[in-house]
Amino acid sequence: MRPKVEAAAEFVRTGGERAVIAQLEDGLAALRGEAGTLHEYQARDILRRHGIPVPPGEVATTPAEARAIAERLGGKVVVKAQVHACGRGKAGGVKLAEGADAAKAAASAILGMTIKGLTVQKVLIAPAAEIASESYVGIIVDRASQRPVLMVSPAGGIEIEEVAAKTPDKIHRLAIDPRYGLLPHQALTLGFKLYNDVKQARAAADIMQKLYGAVYAVGASLAEINPLVTTPDGTLQALDAKIAIDDNELERRPDIAARRDVSAEAPEEVAARNAGLTFIKLEGNVGCCVNGAGLA
Repeated sequence: MRPKVEAAAEFVRTGGERAVIAQLEDGLAALRGEAGTLHEYQARDILRRHGIPVPPGEVATTPAEARAIAERLGGKVVVKAQVHACGRGKAGGVKLAEGADAAKAAASAILGMTIKGLTVQKVLIAPAAEIASESYVGIIVDRASQRPVLMVSPAGGIEIEEVAAKTPDKIHRLAIDPRYGLLPHQALTLGFKLYNDVKQARAAADIMQKLYGAVYAVGASLAEINPLVTTPDGTLQALDAKIAIDDNELERRPDIAARRDVSAEAPEEVAARNAGLTFIKLEGNVGCCVNGAGLA
């Protein structure tokens, strides 16, 4: 269990809130351990194809490419490490840059750095957004109820497990009946948990329904928009996105499997998978080897 999730589990007492922690933990494990984890730029592309408003952005593998992209975009940009790890910002993997030369310098600093044991080989260059507010919208497959669970919070822009630890009352959840999907009135109810403005609540509800459609279409076990921002003119944009695809879905979706970036995965997990084993890299130095039949 991750330290912050462990702290959250200690802090949260009610059954419903404990369920939130369990779902978050499952989702984070999916991001760490599944072969189908996508880069942010790939997740943004999927959201965009499903009609969710996403700002423009391009990927660079060299500082020179980053400079050219920043020059095309113009103005202030953000340079973001593309690596399968949480906490990129705290590790120095996200930098603001004013102009093309600054973007080149930022990319030079980020490319090649190591975050959570993974080397950064790509950066996303996107326009720096003007943000009026930040929210969280995520869908996680809950193993206990065997249903997708939609979770939203008006406290976006930080890791959702931190919200669960400090202000769990700000997380609102809905178990979705897969027979009917996410219904409009359900999405709108949660939209009003995020925004008092009717237009923004409806826009958020529309994004939630489209996110559910994306999850179903690509076989995701986790999809997050964090943050979902409002701009000064009141429009909503998905500023950052994470998607993890269920390993069992990859064979049925070759287009999604083709997006897999093995070079961005933990070498131990790749080696284990090639040997027909499942390995999830965790923090610390204590491991567990499980051989089935309830034996460990």
